[in-house]
Amino acid sequence: MIFENPALLAQTRRHFFGSSALSLGGAALGSLLGGTARAAGSPTAHGAALRETHFPAKCKNVIYLHMVGGPAQMDLYDYKPKMVDFYDKDLPDSIRRGQRLTTMTSGQARFPIAPSVYKFARQGRCGMWMSELLPYTARMADDMVFIRSMHTEAINHEPAITYIQTGNQVTGRPCLGAWMSYGLGSLNQNLPTFVVMVAKPTNQDQVQAISARLWQSGYLPGEHAAVSFRAAGDPILYINNPPGVDPAVRRRTLDGIGQLNQLEHQRTGDPETLTRIAQYEMAFRMQTSVPELADLNRESARTLDMYGPDVHKPGSFAHTALTARRLVEKGVRFVQVYHNNWDHHGNLTGRMQFQCKDVDQPCWALIQDLKARGLLDSTLVIWGGEFGRTIYSQGGLSKTNYGRDHHPRCFTMWMAGGGSKGGTIYGETDDFSYNIVKDPCSIPDFQATILHLMGIDHERFTYRFQGLDQRLTGVEPAKPIRELIA
Repeated sequence: MIFENPALLAQTRRHFFGSSALSLGGAALGSLLGGTARAAGSPTAHGAALRETHFPAKCKNVIYLHMVGGPAQMDLYDYKPKMVDFYDKDLPDSIRRGQRLTTMTSGQARFPIAPSVYKFARQGRCGMWMSELLPYTARMADDMVFIRSMHTEAINHEPAITYIQTGNQVTGRPCLGAWMSYGLGSLNQNLPTFVVMVAKPTNQDQVQAISARLWQSGYLPGEHAAVSFRAAGDPILYINNPPGVDPAVRRRTLDGIGQLNQLEHQRTGDPETLTRIAQYEMAFRMQTSVPELADLNRESARTLDMYGPDVHKPGSFAHTALTARRLVEKGVRFVQVYHNNWDHHGNLTGRMQFQCKDVDQPCWALIQDLKARGLLDSTLVIWGGEFGRTIYSQGGLSKTNYGRDHHPRCFTMWMAGGGSKGGTIYGETDDFSYNIVKDPCSIPDFQATILHLMGIDHERFTYRFQGLDQRLTGVEPAKPIRELIA
């Protein structure tokens, strides 16, 4: 009888449903994915929910470089020469089509067109138009896949960045890196499967607030949340033992805590207790692996020079980009990097140069570095923001300076390596860089494409939560963009 089992009596309602969700979800996942995955896929790694991928994977690692705030596509990648003739003329109603605006520009009496002040040139054999602000990035145009027709449903930062990271505008869902950790597992048991770093921009006039909810595990087990690497000091808080505590003492302490946690799990069945045990053990293993990994002095002078002088500044984008390469080289599955201050509501020409200088050479160096080490084919590099910017100016307008408001209808992102089809230019926008006129790519389409490159069918990769088979791409129609895949 149930009353004779004290462990069951100790279970709270939350514990019961939590453990049931895990077991039922695992069973459902196994029944849905098992047979097909074993027949056609690539082997996954330690701790993976999938025994094998749904089909052979084209890449095994991801470095996602997110430009927080929304880079202005028409000043970087979406060349619109006809806008010179529209300088200071109002955006036509036939182009705006009643689109809702943010409260920052909805009260403006006019919406004056602000052509980009930057020069553009075609780059590479693919002939991609690129701004003079990106001379290093221009050198690798044929390694890159340009998506000029990204669009989103969100018009403000918090829901937009949450949407592109987690597949939903409402917080609390697992992010892309957590899904990768859950599905594909760890390639190095001495390092986290998912790492996040926040790079410090040179210019900090309008830094957006970001928080750990963007790299949380949501309803997935807690072990799949990212480990945050810090810009200065110890890479991870409390990674080192306190003074007077040697590794042997730490090991005995963890063994004792582990035994107590095992007893707690037997008593309550709470799955998060197992997560806690795993995190303690990972922290112990990282005490030896992380300090070595974070020491960039082990790199050659040639490699350091390639990333530029800022590589010697902890927390800079260059320093972070090189650390990202070291992480994937050591087997970290997913590296998320955030670079802030791309929210150019005003003084765009005064600030954009700093943003591009921060990322231009390091992005180029990262691709060359991965390529030289034979890692680019297996590592997908992603660059982009949460939405684009408006062709009309926010506030005042001059021929040398302007601001741009949020624009969800179209923006540009790029990818390189990891099975993506280098030299591809996908999608087109109208002459105002305001509406998509060819080959739109939604956020779920983009996420489905990333999963496809990792060997995962986004429709069959689910997790049972609150009675539903949840997935990254949600319930809206989505498909991998085949033209982006080599």
